[in-house]
Amino acid sequence: MPFATVQNARMFYRLEGTAGRPVLVLSHSIGTDHAMWEPQMADLLRYFQVLRYDTRGHGASDATKGEYSIELLGRDALGLLDALGIAQFAFCGVSLGGAVGQWIAANAPDRVTHLVLANTSPQFGPPTNWNTRMETVLKSGMRAIVDMVMQRFFSAEPLAQKNPYTESIRSLLLGTDPIGYAGCCAALRDVDLTSLLGEIKVPTLVIVGDRDVSTPWTGHGEILAREISGAKAVHLPTAHLSNLEKPRSFTAAVLEFLLPQADNPLQAGFEVRRAVLGDAHVDKSIAATTDLTREFQELITRYAWGTIWTRPALDPRTRRLLVLAITAALGRWEEFTLHLRAGLAHELELCDLKEVLLQTAIYAGVPAANTGFHIASEQIK
Repeated sequence: MPFATVQNARMFYRLEGTAGRPVLVLSHSIGTDHAMWEPQMADLLRYFQVLRYDTRGHGASDATKGEYSIELLGRDALGLLDALGIAQFAFCGVSLGGAVGQWIAANAPDRVTHLVLANTSPQFGPPTNWNTRMETVLKSGMRAIVDMVMQRFFSAEPLAQKNPYTESIRSLLLGTDPIGYAGCCAALRDVDLTSLLGEIKVPTLVIVGDRDVSTPWTGHGEILAREISGAKAVHLPTAHLSNLEKPRSFTAAVLEFLLPQADNPLQAGFEVRRAVLGDAHVDKSIAATTDLTREFQELITRYAWGTIWTRPALDPRTRRLLVLAITAALGRWEEFTLHLRAGLAHELELCDLKEVLLQTAIYAGVPAANTGFHIASEQIK
């Protein structure tokens, strides 16, 4: 199990992805743990080495007795990064994790490359509310607050549907150590980072849930967006845990913010084209290019491959499936065959192809699917 001892506390962490890629640190909300980021992981790992950790008092990390502070939690995160030999990183935090991110960006500015502050604030409301919550959990346990907290975490619709994310968070909340939870409540009760926001100079994205009653735009997100120089803001139709209520929209916003635009779309297009179709096909196409076709080849490479295929919101597998469905529906069999062959040589499997063609049969006609199955059968012989 990956643990590191930081400031006399044992911290659980998970460092995943390809070494050498930029590091992205994910910091969770109070009452959850590192697993709240699971919906984002597949997409993030395409571009980053991702560090998730359980905040002191949560998950598998130690729940030390006493009241915590945002400085303590920020130094926990920096100590963990030091133990792992990570000098620079992007930081993304939700709620409590966002407060930790603000502190780190203001106090260790040379280490943070980008900052994502989601459903968070420089100050978290009346101290009496936090004192009451602390007293309740220490006296009666987490079950005494679970319904109230869940109604703040999520909008009414996902709660009523009991989707897997809401049910998982409920379990995490109930399993949180009351001592650790109360310690983090104290950190949120006492924090006021307003005066430090002007010290944050790194590129910053503020994500706000328009149904968030815990840290709404007014008085919370708006302050972050206004006081952090150059900060951008994105609004999502969610309550407090926006990365779980609208996971795809959240991930798309984060990737669009973190990933640089290609300086040379033509060069980027050639790289993606090779990754998708293979070197042999691209080399053959380049060799066959003439003065008549050169500008057309550059056009499709720059715009199809360098502009559309490089967009991070859809992963390459999904784009491959879309291309197969569309080319089959339109009867573009040369393109279908090309992408079928390339897809099966990479991340697609026969079960993917079967589902695409069955869907095509329903929405574009049995003859189109029949031809697709015939071509596929020839390719896999």
